[in-house]
Amino acid sequence: MLLINILGAVLIVAIVWWFWLYKPQQVEFSDNQVDIIVNDGVYQPSNIQVKAGQEVQLRFERIDAAPCAEMVIFPQLEISKELKIGKDNRVMLPALEKGEYDFHCQMQMYKGKLIAI
Repeated sequence: MLLINILGAVLIVAIVWWFWLYKPQQVEFSDNQVDIIVNDGVYQPSNIQVKAGQEVQLRFERIDAAPCAEMVIFPQLEISKELKIGKDNRVMLPALEKGEYDFHCQMQMYKGKLIAI
């Protein structure tokens, strides 16, 4: 019984860390061209810093065949794109004002953030 309680507590801590405490490393791209891998339930990188006032080209390489990985949505920009398996998934974003822009799959399980500075 004690082992079950310990395993339950460890699982609760892991869930709290993953969903609320984990902060992915921020990656900066000076040329505003970013390659993003879609695999195993995440965008890599998922926390991306770009220059404000310039167009942004995102190149998604979808490896994950899960249905949730087939769409990327930028709600603040009202842009969505179907992602085919492979490398040829380009999304051109207009020049961004300074701020943070979320992107995610249609079920919001894959999540990322563009930070325009």
